[in-house]
This record gives sequence, C-alpha cells and structure tokens, in this order.
Amino acid sequence: MTVLRFEAENEEAMLELARKLCHCLEWPLTVYMHGELGAGKTTFTRGIVQGLGHSGAVKSPTYTLVEPYDFGNRQVYHFDLYRLSDPEELEYMGIRDYFLNNCLCIIEWPSHGQGWLPCADLEIRIEYKKIGRCLSIDAKSEQGTRVLEKLHHNE
Repeated sequence: MTVLRFEAENEEAMLELARKLCHCLEWPLTVYMHGELGAGKTTFTRGIVQGLGHSGAVKSPTYTLVEPYDFGNRQVYHFDLYRLSDPEELEYMGIRDYFLNNCLCIIEWPSHGQGWLPCADLEIRIEYKKIGRCLSIDAKSEQGTRVLEKLHHNE
C-alpha cells in the first residue's frame, strides 16, 4: 500500500483526517502538499499542527515562506513556496537547517523549490470535487509507507 484515498465533505472532515494522520507520524518527516489555490493545503496543515497540541492560529506563511511551531523536543515547519521567485532563494534562507531529526516539514507548492528540497516521505494531493475535497496520500519512502500503514489501521 503506497497510496490512500479519502473524501472530505467539509472542512471539519479534512481537519479530522489531518488529526488522525498526526498521530501516525514518524519523525523526521517531509510532506509535500499539492493542490490548487484554496484547495485546503493550509487547512490540512492546521489539522496536523493542532492535532499535535498547538492551540494558537495556524496561518499560511505565503509572505514569510516558513512558519515554525515548537513542541519542546520536536519542531514543525510549515512552508508555503507559492511566492518564491527563484528556488535558489531557499539556499539563502538556510533551507537545509530545517530538515533535522526532530522536525516535520510540511511544504506547500514544493515544485517552486525543485532542486533545493529533500525528497518527500509523503505527498498529499487535495482536489476539488462538487461537494468537499478528494485527498490522496502517497508514500514516497519506507518511512512514509509505515505512516500510511498506521493510518490505514487506525481508520
């Protein structure tokens, strides 16, 4: 099993799926988020971050490129590369420093950072449907496969 597919009728269903996923994560992990503008990438990220225990707002880092969340001995870094004009800018911001053993890195618009990002462990695609969204979660590494197996058994 390398891909799981889900349907989320509304925002709450998407947040619930994200919270289930957060309990299956292994660290470190790199997650690529794909979807059109407004598809729900930041909403899904919010579900993960809040599922891990963050009680504040989770906003899109469209202008800052990265939003950090501190969980004591673990970190979550939420990247939004939509406005990145040149992937080489990632080198100047010290992109390699974010991908450490205690970090979960969630990256929206990873194609904008092509060549400068590590490979994904999971790729999440969110697509519009008439009502709600279709989500597919694809494992791209052994670690990603273990996460999907845990999620499948917790469904």
